[in-house]
Amino acid sequence: MRHPLLSALILVSVSIGTPSLLTACGSSQAESGKDQRRPAVPVVVAPVVQKTLPVQIRSTGVVEAYSTVAVKSRIGGQLVEVNFKDGQDVRQGDLLFRIDPRPLEAQLQQAIAAQARNQAQLQQAIANQVRAETTIAQAKANKDRDAAQLKFADFQRKSYDNLYTEGAISRTQAEQFRTSASVSLANVNASGSAIDTTVAAAEATRADIEAARANLAAGEALIDNAKVQLSYTEIYSPVDGRVSSIKVNQGNLVKADADSPLVTISQIKPIYVTFSVPEKSLAQVKQFQKRRKLKVQTFVPNDKKPVEGELTFIDSLVDATTGTVQLKATFANLDDRLAPGQRVDVVLKLTEESNAISIPTQAIQTGQKGQFVYVVKADSTVEIRPIKVVNTVGNDAAIAGGLEVGEKVVVDGQFALSPNAKVEVKDPQTQGGEKKEKSEKPEKDDKAKKENSTQGEETKDKPKKEDR
Repeated sequence: MRHPLLSALILVSVSIGTPSLLTACGSSQAESGKDQRRPAVPVVVAPVVQKTLPVQIRSTGVVEAYSTVAVKSRIGGQLVEVNFKDGQDVRQGDLLFRIDPRPLEAQLQQAIAAQARNQAQLQQAIANQVRAETTIAQAKANKDRDAAQLKFADFQRKSYDNLYTEGAISRTQAEQFRTSASVSLANVNASGSAIDTTVAAAEATRADIEAARANLAAGEALIDNAKVQLSYTEIYSPVDGRVSSIKVNQGNLVKADADSPLVTISQIKPIYVTFSVPEKSLAQVKQFQKRRKLKVQTFVPNDKKPVEGELTFIDSLVDATTGTVQLKATFANLDDRLAPGQRVDVVLKLTEESNAISIPTQAIQTGQKGQFVYVVKADSTVEIRPIKVVNTVGNDAAIAGGLEVGEKVVVDGQFALSPNAKVEVKDPQTQGGEKKEKSEKPEKDDKAKKENSTQGEETKDKPKKEDR
């Protein structure tokens, strides 16, 4: 037999514990039913496709003038003419400035007059040389004549010396022929001296001719220099470009090669865009540049249409502080959309990757373990799929692995998802329409409530028949 008190305690315990147990079981079943009745999450999906995507390097750059020329005056003088306005486009060879040419024109005329004098001196020296050569010829003829006379006189002297020895003639007659021979010898010696004198005179005239010719060459150089100096009075544009503001106005005096330029011309057609790429991309850029000219696109702020150009310069040095390499692209800039100093977005196209697995960038999520996407399975539930993005072009992302062509990824509604969550695929346009309808319905309901409220106030304020 059980003790009556013990039996009573057991019954009380069972009676107290039984409702709690029943309540817990009922709560578990309710939660299980609640999970089963959880509504599907509306999402927008996009298919995984295979397409050709360009391999690009994106950067920011600064527009630079193709060349910048500081225009200075090479002579001093008064500025008498300015043929352009601030900010005007000029062509190569256009007249920009004119400096007073009158002082230099006078110098040119002086040089021309001096050259005429030099020319006259040369002609005189040439005439003197001709006269000296004529004198030399005459002296030589005289010497030949005197030599012939000396020969004949010497023959007579010998003949008459023999006759004198034989006693056929007198001594006086013999002495006459000896004297005649001596005179002929003296004439020959004098003719030789005359030849030497005329030759020396001829040499002097040759020196005069050389000096006159040197003066003539120097005079020609002075004329050329005067012409060059005179040409500096007109300053022309050395390049096609756009001028800055004018530094010196008409009427002012300008100095030769002054510190500040008269105006600066920036060549903007073509034009440079300078940008940087990471050091790790340098080898890849050089590799593709050896194969073909690399295209570069520049995007101007508030302008969606890109400006097309090509890569023309790769710096040989790597910036140790930033770990980047400077590059330059050249643009024709015919539409004048780029201006020096402008900051632009730059896209360098290296090559194209064919058959790339691509998804919209909106589908990519980032978690603690990296990037992932929600993939919709055949049973309308989602699973998390880790991915690796290798290239991004606009709204398209190239995936290295983890997805198959034809699978569908969630591009809108991810924040309400969890693994194995049930989803309802919505069309973006339809979903927008439903949202619009839903937004319009509350407005109508609010309007109806407002009208009912107004009617209620009118009814409240209106006296009842019974009160009358």
